[in-house]
Amino acid sequence: MTVTRFAPSPTGHLHVGNIRTALHNFLLAQKGKQGQAGGRFLLRIDDTDAARSREEYVEGIRADLAWLGLHAEGEERQSARFDLYEAEFERLKAAGRVYPCWETPQELELKRKVLLGRGLPPIYDRAALSLSEDDKAAKLAAGDLPHWRFLLDRDEPIAWTDGIRGPQHFDPAMMSDPVIRRADGSWLYMLPSVIDDVAMGVTDILRGEDHVSNTAAQVQMFTALGAKVPNFAHEALLVGTEGKLSKRLGSLGAAHFREAGIEPQALVALLGRLGTSDPVDPALGLEELAAHFDLSRFGRAPARFDEAELERVNAAVVHGLPFAAVADRLPAGMDEAAWEAVRPNLTHVHEAADWWQVVTGPVAAPAFSEEDQAYLAQAAEVLAGLDWGEGVWKALTEALKGATGRKGKALFLPLRQALTGMDHGPDMGALLPLIGPQKAAERLGVAKR
Repeated sequence: MTVTRFAPSPTGHLHVGNIRTALHNFLLAQKGKQGQAGGRFLLRIDDTDAARSREEYVEGIRADLAWLGLHAEGEERQSARFDLYEAEFERLKAAGRVYPCWETPQELELKRKVLLGRGLPPIYDRAALSLSEDDKAAKLAAGDLPHWRFLLDRDEPIAWTDGIRGPQHFDPAMMSDPVIRRADGSWLYMLPSVIDDVAMGVTDILRGEDHVSNTAAQVQMFTALGAKVPNFAHEALLVGTEGKLSKRLGSLGAAHFREAGIEPQALVALLGRLGTSDPVDPALGLEELAAHFDLSRFGRAPARFDEAELERVNAAVVHGLPFAAVADRLPAGMDEAAWEAVRPNLTHVHEAADWWQVVTGPVAAPAFSEEDQAYLAQAAEVLAGLDWGEGVWKALTEALKGATGRKGKALFLPLRQALTGMDHGPDMGALLPLIGPQKAAERLGVAKR
């Protein structure tokens, strides 16, 4: 079974990069579910940072995932799992895979500068390993509490085949032993994440390429815990249309997209293919995207997120939405016929209210030339003698074409302007029946004066 997880920290709202990671993990699990082996998508709230984690962000994460249709089949919170971390920590301590250190941040920074000045990699020198038991006892007796590092096995090369980046190789001799626990007893990201992945049965870890160096150390942590190393894949990070990392991407969250009128399907359709050469298809939902989800299709080049492209995809999604899917978001009185009439002209559902205003009125027609005023007066007379129905616009324009010799823009534009106050818009064949005979007569009558 393929088991994936999305593990956000509730220290803020999800941004578009987080959403993409969650979506791809969901699709990977769904693809497994569509096969014989099965699949599960799990949510883990990484709330070990008590000072910055807030419950409102936890609720926001759940709401955002639900809006996108990314429903987790299980949820864990790291703040409820400290006993497990403590037990595994003690096990690693007994095995000699974690050790206490007392250097201050200032001392560590000085060591780094000295090594860099000598042209050497700034790797921690493991000086704490040379402290005697008496030295350690003296520090503890003085109330000087240590932070803790994971002891990398420098004789064991680190390698894995990344689902996106291909074969990866790290020399542990060129890496610092990672700090896993602060002096106050609080946990850093590295070890609890591995402990949870083991306990939750995670088989596939899909995350951003900024975690590659973390993965190198975590591979050995899995081994030290006696666990199978999961499949890893690291995606290229998102960049903006300007081709570089953008602070704006960090502020684009689900709330922003909802307020802008973006449909969740549009966001899913775009982000599901972002980073691949596959075309974005607005008609594809989660099941279809999952069926064709393939990590080998992802490139290593930065993935460009373009809000203008999202708007185009959103328009395509809106154009396919049935009335039942949007009825509760439309203005009072707007029925299915009205929705189908205005839908092709919308980029966002909320814009339907603007066109409904055109139907219900009032509208402000432009000033017409004397020639056009006479033409509109003639149109009012013709319209009064027509049977009202779906074909009334065609009947009106054909009658006026025969009577006046007008055609093209000269035939259609003054009528549209008088009836809607606009130079463009939905098909008048669908719009005029919605306006109705009384309003149409009034608008042509006003325009002709």
